[in-house]
Amino acid sequence: MKRSDAFPVTAQPGEWLAEPITIHEVGPRDGLQAESTLTSAEEKIAFCTDLVNAGLKSIEVASFVRPDLVPQMADAEAVVKGLPRVPGVKFTALVPNLKGLARALDAQIDAVGVFASVTESFARANMNTTADNSVKQAAEVVSEARSAGVPSRAYLSMCFGDPWEGQVDRTAVVARSAELLEAGAEKVVISDTIGVAHAAQVEVLLADLYKAGFAPSNIAVHFHDTYGQALANVAAAIRTGVREVDSSAGGLGRCPFAPGATGNLATEDLLWFLQGAGISTDIDLRKVAEATDWFDRKKGSTSASAVKRALTA
Repeated sequence: MKRSDAFPVTAQPGEWLAEPITIHEVGPRDGLQAESTLTSAEEKIAFCTDLVNAGLKSIEVASFVRPDLVPQMADAEAVVKGLPRVPGVKFTALVPNLKGLARALDAQIDAVGVFASVTESFARANMNTTADNSVKQAAEVVSEARSAGVPSRAYLSMCFGDPWEGQVDRTAVVARSAELLEAGAEKVVISDTIGVAHAAQVEVLLADLYKAGFAPSNIAVHFHDTYGQALANVAAAIRTGVREVDSSAGGLGRCPFAPGATGNLATEDLLWFLQGAGISTDIDLRKVAEATDWFDRKKGSTSASAVKRALTA
C-alpha cells in the first residue's frame, strides 16, 4: 500500500470552510532563482510542464530582472515562450519595473507579479530605493499592466519581521497594501519574507486588513518555513477567509536578498495539510513530488519537503 493511499486522515465536514484553495506555485521562479545550481530553459519548461500535469493552474515561471543580479532568470523569454498553453492554466512572471513589464508582455505572459517593501532596510537591500518609492514603482507597473489587460499580484515583503529592523508596524503594512490595491493589483500578497511570523500574528494582521476594507479575495499569503511555522500560519490565514496560498514544489528557494531567510513552504507539505483538512485542490500530490526529482538529482541533495521525503522513504 502506498503511504498516500492511507493518509492523511481528513477532517469531518464542517470543521473547515468548504471553499477550495488556490495554490500559486512559485517553484520555477522564486524557487530556482535563489538556487546556486543553474538550470537550463529546457529544464525549466519541463519542470513547469510537470507541474501543469500535476494539476497546478497558477504557476510563477520567471523573473524579467537584470541577469547580472539574478543569473538563474537570464532565459526568462525563452522559458515563457516555450511553455505549454493549457486552458485554465495561468502563467505569471515577476517584473521589477516598466522595462521588465515590457519584456514580459512581449513574451505574452498571462499575468505579472510586482514587489514592494514595507521596510526601509529591505527596500535598500533588494531594490536600492526607499520603501515609499518601492510601492510607487510597483503601483506604476500594476497600472501599466492593467492598461494592457494583464492582471497583477503585488508582493509586499517584510510584513511580519525584518532582519535589520525587527518587528514591523502593522499600520505600515495596511497602508502600503492599500496603495497597491488602489493601483489595480488583483491581489496583495502578504509575505513573510524571512519566515518569522506566527499564527496569532497572522490573524491580527489579516483582521487589520479586513477592518481597512480588504476582502479575503484581495489577499494571498506567502510564508517561508524558517522556524517551521509556515503551515500553522497558512491555517490561521485560511481560518480568516484567505483562499490563495503561495508554495514551492520541493520547498525550493529562499529570498537571496534577506539574511536568514530559508526555504519556501513546500507545495507537497501544503497539499498534505489541505487534504487532511478536507479542503479541495484537485492537485495530484504524488505528481508534484515527482516534479522535482530531476532537481534533487542535479543538486545531489534530498528534498526540503518533509512530505516528499516521507512518501519516497
